Amino acid sequence: MTAAGDGGDRAREIENLRAVYQSLQRSGPQEATRPSRGRGAAAGAAGAGLLFVLGKAKVLGFLAGVLKWKTLATMLLSIGAYAMEWGWLFAVGFVLLIFVHEIGHAVALRVEGIPAGAPVFIPFVGAFVAMHGRPRDAGVEARVAMAGPIVGSVAAWAVLAAGLALEQRLLVALGHTAVLLNLFNLVPVPPLDGGRIAGAFTRTAWVVGYAVGVGALLVTGSPVLLLVLVVGLWTLVRRWRDPVPGGDALPRRQRALIALAYAALVVGLVATLSLGA
Repeated sequence: MTAAGDGGDRAREIENLRAVYQSLQRSGPQEATRPSRGRGAAAGAAGAGLLFVLGKAKVLGFLAGVLKWKTLATMLLSIGAYAMEWGWLFAVGFVLLIFVHEIGHAVALRVEGIPAGAPVFIPFVGAFVAMHGRPRDAGVEARVAMAGPIVGSVAAWAVLAAGLALEQRLLVALGHTAVLLNLFNLVPVPPLDGGRIAGAFTRTAWVVGYAVGVGALLVTGSPVLLLVLVVGLWTLVRRWRDPVPGGDALPRRQRALIALAYAALVVGLVATLSLGA
């Protein structure tokens, strides 16, 4: 009787997650923050911010143990916040997929010789890796920015493929949500990854990306997207006036390769949105 009850609970949980995924597919991952959960989202963001500020204390800031604790603590905080919305299984998988995305950035920063902090998670916003230094040129910044979506997209596709092969709706929902998350990050608006990539081949893309973002905001009414656009407007003005050195001086071939890789990744993500839907 207990086993049968557990099976029924799991079936209901997966059905609920399926409904969540369908809602996400219509409106994008940023719509996870619902008005009825405003207090929980605000509390989670405030808690993560507090942990980040505490982690920046001079005495502990450079200790590896504290950096690992900071990542783990904010991961657990995010899992708890997402679990209230979607259940524990989905929350754990979602946070791990975000973690993979951020690891892509962290590895690229190390390869480029740029000091970086540990990943920090903010519930209903995402995560980031603090860069303690400026890229040498726009090409370096683009490679670092693109590393996250590339690694994150590969992980999303792997989970989606596993879900389709095993006929597991939970994995399919996770895979599609991660695809949407990486696609959202590629919108060419600073400070999103797409904005940092586009700056290497044309800053005009920032204007186009911002127009797309405003259009999406009018359709979805997402508070997270509004936050991104407000921060993005300030960042866009600052980056336009003071771009990363060498952006206009990059060889034409290098700029073309960056643009091609960016376009290919966007097309690949869009092409997989409908798989298994």
